[in-house]
Amino acid sequence: MEKEETTVHNGLESAAEVAIGADHGAVVDHAADAPGMPQLDIGTFDNQVFWLIITLVAIYLILTKIALPRIGAVLAERQGTITNDLAAAEDLKRQAEAAEDAYAKALADARTEAHAIVEAARAEIQADLAEATARANAEIAAQSAESAARIDEIRAGSMAMIEEIARDTATEIAAAFGSGAATDADAISAAVAERMKG
Repeated sequence: MEKEETTVHNGLESAAEVAIGADHGAVVDHAADAPGMPQLDIGTFDNQVFWLIITLVAIYLILTKIALPRIGAVLAERQGTITNDLAAAEDLKRQAEAAEDAYAKALADARTEAHAIVEAARAEIQADLAEATARANAEIAAQSAESAARIDEIRAGSMAMIEEIARDTATEIAAAFGSGAATDADAISAAVAERMKG
């Protein structure tokens, strides 16, 4: 029995070795028949070229029908926005220049008007001053003439009074020193008048 088991065991080992040797040979034969990378297999070039063309056409259609129109729309919108912004900026620049010109004109007009107002006020003040000066001069001249007339009147009255006092005094002196001789009033008046004339 033991002999039979050894024989079966040896037979199994032989069968296993044969099977291992057969598999090893098949692997070696199959490795020798393999062409390498599938992309480099000449037998599949037609299939690869077909799928390459299909892929390129699909990419072309996707780009021309979907991607490029969207990109073009975005670029057109961006260009429109830039153009509108530039136009708005140009319009704002024109408005700013117009506002600056209007401000400069208003400032110049205000300065001219202020100058005219100052000149008018100066002329009015000069006219009022000239009128007031003329009135004051006329009043002063009238008062001076009145004062001069009053002074002349006072002087004339004073001279007449002095002359009368001098006559009276001369008459009394002559009467006081007179030795009984008659005093001539006309002679005394003539002497006093002559003396008053200087």
